[in-house]
Amino acid sequence: MRHHLLPAAHIRQARQQLLEHGSHAMTGLDLNVTRSWQRSASFGLSPIGRISAIDNLTATELMRLRHMNEGLMNHTLPVMEYLHEQVAHSESTVILSDAQGVLMQTLGDLNFLNKAERVALMSGASWSEAQRGTNAIGTALAEKTSIEIHGSEHFLDRNGFLTCAASPIVSATGCLMGVLDISSDYRNRQPHNLGLVSTAARMIENSLLRAYSADHVLIKLHSRPEGIETIAQALLVMSHDGWLLGMNRRAMELLNIQYQHIGAVTWEEIFLTAWDVVQTKAQTKSERAFGLHTNQGLSLFARVYSKTIKYKCPVANQTSSHQSVSNLGKLDTGDRSWRLAIEKAMKVCDKDIPMLITGESGVGKEVFARAIHSSSQRAHLPFVAINCAAIPEHLIESELFGYVPGAFTGASKTGSPGRLREVNGGTLFLDEIGDMPPSLQTRLLRVLQERQVTPVGSGQSISVSFHLICATHCKLKESIDQGTFRSDLFYRINGLHLHLPPLREREDFMALVQCLLVEHAPDEHFSIDPVVLQAMQIYAWPGNLRQLSQVIKTAVALMDTEDQIMRWSHLPDDLAQELINQASQQQPLSTTPPQNLNQLSAKAIQCALENCRGNVSAAAKQLGISRQTLYRKLQSK
Repeated sequence: MRHHLLPAAHIRQARQQLLEHGSHAMTGLDLNVTRSWQRSASFGLSPIGRISAIDNLTATELMRLRHMNEGLMNHTLPVMEYLHEQVAHSESTVILSDAQGVLMQTLGDLNFLNKAERVALMSGASWSEAQRGTNAIGTALAEKTSIEIHGSEHFLDRNGFLTCAASPIVSATGCLMGVLDISSDYRNRQPHNLGLVSTAARMIENSLLRAYSADHVLIKLHSRPEGIETIAQALLVMSHDGWLLGMNRRAMELLNIQYQHIGAVTWEEIFLTAWDVVQTKAQTKSERAFGLHTNQGLSLFARVYSKTIKYKCPVANQTSSHQSVSNLGKLDTGDRSWRLAIEKAMKVCDKDIPMLITGESGVGKEVFARAIHSSSQRAHLPFVAINCAAIPEHLIESELFGYVPGAFTGASKTGSPGRLREVNGGTLFLDEIGDMPPSLQTRLLRVLQERQVTPVGSGQSISVSFHLICATHCKLKESIDQGTFRSDLFYRINGLHLHLPPLREREDFMALVQCLLVEHAPDEHFSIDPVVLQAMQIYAWPGNLRQLSQVIKTAVALMDTEDQIMRWSHLPDDLAQELINQASQQQPLSTTPPQNLNQLSAKAIQCALENCRGNVSAAAKQLGISRQTLYRKLQSK
């Protein structure tokens, strides 16, 4: 809470000095604000100039954005309603933005603003720093901390009518999910708003964490037993075999651990109390707090909550039926695209709706399909996977539909029931269905329509029942245009389309790496050299999750017993060379602070590309400019 605010004229003078000379002599300015001013200038914004036209999202686009963030909104709206009751007397508005600064929900009366200002604070407007300069929402996202921006501290003079307090909302694994904000007229500033919004954000984070822990072990901690179940409690999510899977910010502060420790730290590395003792407490389901001690000498009280579902890494070997995860929720390691696909699949997994999973080779399509099956009411029935691209064309028909004895040369004397009959009420997974020969497409379509199969060499039809999930890396609509895939079959299998993004576009790379380290070295405490890890983060990964899993598995095998850090020498030679070549082409960050707007702009672009692992589209979105503009700036460097 800031009790003393600098006069507006002094703030504007300091901002002008900073922009013209790179520094200012005024004390009392928040360093977060001055850094934000520098970033705002690097985006090409001018405090008193016109800003480029900013179009709010259309109603359809806003609905899609809210749907993508449905989990966040469900946990946030009750808190927003309560928060609004606390600030309603001050004509304040409570706002929720996504992780890019786009307003998703507002609560409050905007009539104290003029028409243009009301439009700027309506759902669908972007308040990223690249669009609006220094402001509480955009700057909280950039600095990843709670912040208040009052009046003239806004970079753009046109936003000086506001006073705003905002706090980021992070997931149990440290992923930035959005921002909660209180905004009002600068003349109605309430000094306690920053504390209110920070507390509310932590309430939301705790609610999200409890939902995340549903299939894991939830530990509630406090130095006093009465502190458990309050906003001040620390929360840990542990796997059933004692690995750290998530935590809230209070746990970070109390136990001195960081988000990068998730997936790499065991219970015994934090606490003296044995994990077996904690599991016993979970099984008794006692509501009484019990004492435990940390390795750093802290005495704490805890309660533990658990279910019986075992944790399994979501990036399993995709060729083995024994490697599948047991629940769709385990696939959520922080990426919003995956979370949206999971939420959709959960809603229809027990309905007679075929699913089509698309994505590049290696993204995890079969893992996802197996998770759908194991999360459904068919989990106790067979899951039959068929790779349509791996079976010789002349055998696909007999493989799928079966055959009677003597149906063709080389046929078994006892015949074969075929994979469609083996499913027996379970789930049939047709992988790479885009490579199925046209002649077989016709027969499959008939089976899907009639739910009957006729074995090769037989004239008798047999009823079959199964849930159908198909997958392909092909663009089936292009295949339809080219005449290689039947349009009627496409519409029969495309009940729910789920697209899985490639690894290079995912937001949860670090969580996946930590998960794979646990998967391939469960009894070790390996970490990855920061230079190697940075190169891995910006690598394109053409083989996606399958390639990443194989690389880490190989590196673990190459590590000697005394090794604790994975280095270049542990990577396959070809990949290590690619990563080194890639790193050598990256321009190192200058140790000299940027001296002008061009240098600030270049640094902002470089940072955005690094944050987005080289994805130009994602970097342009983060910067708030078009992809074409970013390409022009890159070409001019």
